[in-house]
Amino acid sequence: MFSFKQFSIEQDKTAMKVGTDGVLLGSWTPIHHNPFSVLDIGAGTGIIALMLAQRTSAEQIDALEIDEEAYEQAVDNFENSPWGDRLFCFHAGLDEFIEEPEDEYDLIVSNPPFYAEDYKTENEQRDLARFQDAMPFEELIEAADLLLSENGIFALIIPFKEEKNFIALAKESELYPVKITRVKGTPTSEIKRSLLAFSRNETSEIEIDELIIEINRHVYTPEYIELTKDFYLKM
Repeated sequence: MFSFKQFSIEQDKTAMKVGTDGVLLGSWTPIHHNPFSVLDIGAGTGIIALMLAQRTSAEQIDALEIDEEAYEQAVDNFENSPWGDRLFCFHAGLDEFIEEPEDEYDLIVSNPPFYAEDYKTENEQRDLARFQDAMPFEELIEAADLLLSENGIFALIIPFKEEKNFIALAKESELYPVKITRVKGTPTSEIKRSLLAFSRNETSEIEIDELIIEINRHVYTPEYIELTKDFYLKM
């Protein structure tokens, strides 16, 4: 069990454990447009959907999870949270979910599987969760294009090395970056992740910044504390 200030995450059934990437995306995602409806693609334990339930007054927060054990875990975590009436998890793959789209969403978020490297581990479930072949970027962008409302935001976290490629792919679907935050573990380490937010409206003034997580081991930067203090117990 992983406890946050307003909710807890059970993660015993699934290979997808609570990690920094999910917490970063859940706390960073822009919500200034007051989304009414939210979709979390590839929900895992449901952490990002739960963080957005805490941060927004969105009345419809849907999550999508293909792995059966992760799906069951997300459902339990939703039901045990203060926002169970606003959260719903679909047990489906992205391809079947977009076949008959019911709704548009004002906010779409995803912490997609992105280990595109060629090795596989012994744990097939974890591989499914971690490998890009489970959800290619093209498919994710296609879904966002189909499901995003006119003034909606599409936000995700990906490896920094994929940033340029992903922005180019998104542009082909007329989705344009509005905010980019590049994440480093420490001041001296390389940029590891990119937090990206897209909209249908192209802007010449993209908000671009950098976030450093730690100064030393477990000594967090003021920026990281500010970002996550509503969630982590010790921040």
